Formats: sequence, structure tokens, C-alpha cells
Amino acid sequence: MFSVTKTHEITVDVVILTIKNNNIQVLLVKRTTEPFKGKWAIPGGYIRLSENLDEAALRVLKEKTDVDNIYLEQLYTFGDPLRHPNARVITCAYFALVRSEDITIASSPELAWHKIEDLPPLGYDHKEIIQYSIKRTRERLELCPVAYQLLPEKFTLTEMQKAYELIMDKKLDKRNFRKKALCTDGLIELDEYTKSSSKRPARLYTFENIELNSKRAHFIKKEKIK
Repeated sequence: MFSVTKTHEITVDVVILTIKNNNIQVLLVKRTTEPFKGKWAIPGGYIRLSENLDEAALRVLKEKTDVDNIYLEQLYTFGDPLRHPNARVITCAYFALVRSEDITIASSPELAWHKIEDLPPLGYDHKEIIQYSIKRTRERLELCPVAYQLLPEKFTLTEMQKAYELIMDKKLDKRNFRKKALCTDGLIELDEYTKSSSKRPARLYTFENIELNSKRAHFIKKEKIK
């Protein structure tokens, strides 16, 4: 059915996740050409001859979000021979966790955030890729607190718990969560509190010195000006 001499193309696709309006949302691009014209897709593109996989993913991420403070991880390689209707295209998928406060997306009918539980019609196998990225994010919570990449740089334990609940898609016991959270490596208690006239001020926290045990994952930080 397939010629063994047929060449293939290689792309990268980057699932960009954030928390907006108390929902996990993914950034999608509406296709204006075939195949799948009119459907939505994960941002991506062909790998340039001068790039390795990580460099290509970082380029796509920068083009769509223009942010530096992110968690980026190589997710999986999707290579079903029929995933692209017109060619043999293998894609190396990544996922990125970004703070909504760091992102300014230009208003456009071809670029928009979508709730992961209410996705529009998608092209290719991109629904599968998005679902896989959520599964991986949940797994990462068992190894290191990657959810902090979806939080403000200074946050309350309530905000941290809400982020975990959104990712895990279940309610967590407040007392048990706080007990575990306070033992998390890298969690720093600040001598600062929320400023609110209607509620009791809550202590603020931040994260630093997060360690990863994966060569596929990176925390990409904006270098501080000294």
C-alpha cells in the first residue's frame, strides 16, 4: 500500500496550556487552508534544517505567545501513516505551561483560547495530542510541582489547590492538600499577604529551585537584569 522509498516530513506541534477564567485552556489556530480548512489545530510547523527539535518547539512557542517564563516538555512522537491526509508527516509534540498574566494574544479569529473540556472540531490527531498532554501534566504533579507555572509568581495556597484541582479534574481535601503543599520542595513562604478589603488577608507563596529528573523537560526563565 505504501512505498518504502517515499520520504516523510517532520513537524513539531506545541500544546500551550494556561489557566483562564478558572478553566484549563489551550491555544488553538484556525486553519485557513486545506487540509482541514476551517477546523482548529495545535500551533506547529515544519522543522527548519538548522534546528533541532527543542529549538523548533521554542520558536513556535515564542511566535505564538512571546513569553519566556514557561515549562516546556517533549511529549510524544505521533507517526500514524494516516494522520495527515496528503503526505507522510511525523510530528514531535510538546506541551507548555504558561502563566496567563504573561501572555498577550492579539485578538484574531484565527487564534484563540479554548477550554479543554469544550474543544471545537480539530484537524489531524490533535484531540489525541491534547488529551495526552493533560495526562502527562497530571503525571508530572507526582514528581514536581509544575502547576506553579500556571499560577501567578506570588500565590496563595487556595490558588495553588485550585490549579491542582483543575489539572486533576477532581476536588481535593483542603486540610490534606495544605499539609502536603507546605512540605513541597521549592515552596517559599513570603512575608507578604493578599490585599483585600472583603476577605481576611492570606499569606503569599512562591516557588524556586525546582529540580527536574527528565532530559525532555525544561523550565525556561527570563533572565533577570542585574
